[in-house]
Amino acid sequence: MNIEELSGLPPGAIEHFEREGIEELYPPQAEAVEDGATDGENLVAAVPTASGKTMIAALAMLSAIERGGKALYIVPLRALASEKKAEFEAYEEFGVTVGVTTGNYESTSDWLATKDIIVATSEKVDSLVRNGADWLSDLTCVVSDEVHLIDDPNRGPTLEVTLAKLRQLNPELQVVALSATVGNAGEIADWLDAELVDTDWRPIDLRMGVHYGNALHFDDGTTREVPVEGSEKQESALVRDILQEGGSSLVFVNSRRNAEATARRLGQVSSRELTGGERNDLAELAADIRAVSDTETSEDLAACIERGSAFHHAGLASEHRSLVEDAFRERLLKVIAATPTLAAGVNTPARRVIVRDWRRFDPTAGGMAPLDVLEVHQMMGRAGRPGLDPYGEAVLLAKSHDDHEDLFDRYVWADAEPVRSKLAAEPALRTHVLATIASGFARTREGLLEFLEETLYASQSTEPGRLERVTDGVLQYLESNDFIERDAGDAGGDGAFTSAAEMAEGGTTDLEATSLGHTVSRLYLDPMSAAEIVHGLEDADERPTALGCYQLVSRTPDMYQLYLRSGEDEKYGELYYEREDELLGDAPSEFEDNRFEDWLAALKTGKLLEDWATELDEDTITERYKIGPGDLRGKVDTAEWLLGAAESLANEIGSEWTVAVREARARVEHGVDEELLELVSVSGVGRKRARRLYAVGIEEPADLRTADKGVILGALKGKKTAETILENVGREDPSMDDVEPSDSPAVDASTDAASSSTDGGNGDDGATNAAADESQSSLGDF
Repeated sequence: MNIEELSGLPPGAIEHFEREGIEELYPPQAEAVEDGATDGENLVAAVPTASGKTMIAALAMLSAIERGGKALYIVPLRALASEKKAEFEAYEEFGVTVGVTTGNYESTSDWLATKDIIVATSEKVDSLVRNGADWLSDLTCVVSDEVHLIDDPNRGPTLEVTLAKLRQLNPELQVVALSATVGNAGEIADWLDAELVDTDWRPIDLRMGVHYGNALHFDDGTTREVPVEGSEKQESALVRDILQEGGSSLVFVNSRRNAEATARRLGQVSSRELTGGERNDLAELAADIRAVSDTETSEDLAACIERGSAFHHAGLASEHRSLVEDAFRERLLKVIAATPTLAAGVNTPARRVIVRDWRRFDPTAGGMAPLDVLEVHQMMGRAGRPGLDPYGEAVLLAKSHDDHEDLFDRYVWADAEPVRSKLAAEPALRTHVLATIASGFARTREGLLEFLEETLYASQSTEPGRLERVTDGVLQYLESNDFIERDAGDAGGDGAFTSAAEMAEGGTTDLEATSLGHTVSRLYLDPMSAAEIVHGLEDADERPTALGCYQLVSRTPDMYQLYLRSGEDEKYGELYYEREDELLGDAPSEFEDNRFEDWLAALKTGKLLEDWATELDEDTITERYKIGPGDLRGKVDTAEWLLGAAESLANEIGSEWTVAVREARARVEHGVDEELLELVSVSGVGRKRARRLYAVGIEEPADLRTADKGVILGALKGKKTAETILENVGREDPSMDDVEPSDSPAVDASTDAASSSTDGGNGDDGATNAAADESQSSLGDF
């Protein structure tokens, strides 16, 4: 189908696509149009990566906008949201406006009411529904990218329930679901009342196979000689081979440690293929990487990048990941060693994808277990970019002839597993049942079950009565924790049931969220997290300390705890007995092995947050807890959110400890002791700059408006930085022209003292000197 044959798009859209070099639709795109994508029909597109899924979405959204509607594009990751927003912003040249929203789960993002296309994560859309965003009722087209993630136990139920709610909110809503790997695409299409485009067509050939011995064996029966020389690893030989013909590689491994070690080793291969210009560009990129964070992980990544390789995993800071992804897309980086997180939709194609590790540790299996076909196919789908690669290759590695045969059967010739709903798991259901009641989607048990009947779980369930039983158990939990109230009707009139059976017989039960329940839903908390926080605050006899608050929120299901390493149960057991009086709630007995270990794991996580809030430097924290800078940022962000929620809950229950919680939140947000909280409220003043200012006698924002400029410049060590901060604080003349910095030895001494006070006397803060250079920044600089 020629692009000019399309109708119903905004004026200028076809010309835009022609300028982008799109003259003819790919076969899957043409089939989608024939099936009604541009006419408002529901559609499931099970189409390989790089085969034009986003164009299918664009055509559906643009045609909906031309009909006077509004479109929503749902993504699983924040990084993917930014990527899609940048892609869709090109449509602004013909008058289509675009907005993105991914954070602040309490906001309704009313400013998005004026946008034609909105890009958001599924969690954000769920929170918008809970908080009653008015503009959601204006939606006429919703695109769900990577819809196979409904199968994910953690994120899947949110996407599933959100799609069900949006369809109930807008009965005429067009739903377009996209995925490259759905084993039961027809079943998903039936659930969504959608037409199905299911094809394995790709614009360039994807060859899948297994490397064994000295050759690649492909699914079409062909082979390619790739000899392994001497002690060389298979993946090194494969990367060397494809680099010599000008292609790039992705190597998937099963752990962060393996990703880092593999990147270092592969750097020896990639460095031999770099031009002089590439070496210069990579040196600049390495400097940018070092500027993100002053941790060992950042330095290790920069060292790899200088040689043309990189690693990619969830322990990296988001800025690290973005820099790596951009450089790889530009083919400046030649190879990335990654954990499977990189396969989750971000656009990072390579000519050759190598799945080195197809087993991963699974605690439920008691050891290493094979990956799902769906996950391996997601990785393999990264191979090949139209317009740049003549083909794509996806390769698994075999050590024996038996492995060679097994890998063909297990992955190369296998179909992806069917997507199965995970909604009936109680943790997911309690969250979404409360939200469904609080947002008014269901006001009776019968109405609640009717809504749940519209989910994928209900369409897949083969166990009669399971959904009702689990739902009734969740309702009882929510009532017992004062999140909902029930008017029992003819079940007795006092609002309470004595059993699930009695509740089921009542028939006319009214369900209503309490004020506390509304608050929990609005805050986007798991009700069990809210119950833990409420009970902890109610049981506190005296003002909670920061550690008490941090350990409390670390016990909730919404915080991913640090786990206890070998021997740490004794270490944190001693810390528990030293600081037992600070901890909120009743600790389990040490003889309850699993529960007490969970309590200590939460204490370890809380101690990390306390270290951060007492200004221990980033590098020391990441080394002490054996985590990456991205993990630290994630823990800080999650704690800040949970403590903000705890403050709201404290207000809701009339707790006298609201101020203590607020202060703990502020300290973890900025990573400072109490005395610096006022200084860090000034834009541009982070934990390190605040400590240096405090050391020279500048203790509050007002001091910045009156203090000697030389003293300020001596503390901040950069004229541009100092001028910006003085302007932000409202100083009448912020200029630093002709100002010389005052020498203040107390600055470095005080910074070292702040570090050593939380580090057992071993507080060499490598970040302090780094921060003197304005091009060097880290978590604490802003």
